[in-house]
Amino acid sequence: MKSATRSASSPFLHTHTAAMSPVGGIPKRGFDIFMALSALLFLSPIFLMLMALVKFSDGGRIFYGHSRVGHGGRPFRCLKFRTMREDGDRILKEYLENNPSAYEEWRAARKLQNDPRVTTVGGVLRKLSLDELPQLINIVRGEMSVVGPRPVVEDELELYDAAAQYYLRSRPGLTGLWQVSGRNDVSYESRVALDSHYVQNWSLMTDIKIIGLTVPAVCLSRGSY
Repeated sequence: MKSATRSASSPFLHTHTAAMSPVGGIPKRGFDIFMALSALLFLSPIFLMLMALVKFSDGGRIFYGHSRVGHGGRPFRCLKFRTMREDGDRILKEYLENNPSAYEEWRAARKLQNDPRVTTVGGVLRKLSLDELPQLINIVRGEMSVVGPRPVVEDELELYDAAAQYYLRSRPGLTGLWQVSGRNDVSYESRVALDSHYVQNWSLMTDIKIIGLTVPAVCLSRGSY
């Protein structure tokens, strides 16, 4: 339940956490830059191939940037390869209006297991988590980290309640405890608990372990849709 005097994601809390260095400080940031630049160089052929696949699948945009909440409450454009139709907002609105069960699923998790907006190519990219590769650019920019809480929109942060303070102390991550613990098969409450635990118990060794666990989680497509 939210505080009677101040929401967990209030402007006061945003201002307070914005003044704090992101969890992990300089060691985590140095590790992020090294890992992101190395990955961009190593994966550049795959990156270019995916750009071509997305572009030629329906002629639409290659990248999609959606506003997410970053460290201290600062908004940023979280980059992805576009996996949805260009008129996705209209499609989602009509689908939720005509499907009460889907509306409840969306209201509870902000995701749909059978999302009518997803393109054929987009479905494959999501299954393999390849749609998130452009977030390496967000990491280089300093908007994200290799490991951290899952990026959320402003409305979702309200669901974190008091735990929002931990989310706001960190940079959102390309991967994290939630992603290696089952992703969409994990309840939203468990996701918040995992994010909070990560921030409160951060260590560079924890980041390395999570990165190592990410590889089999992606290969097995656990909880991805």
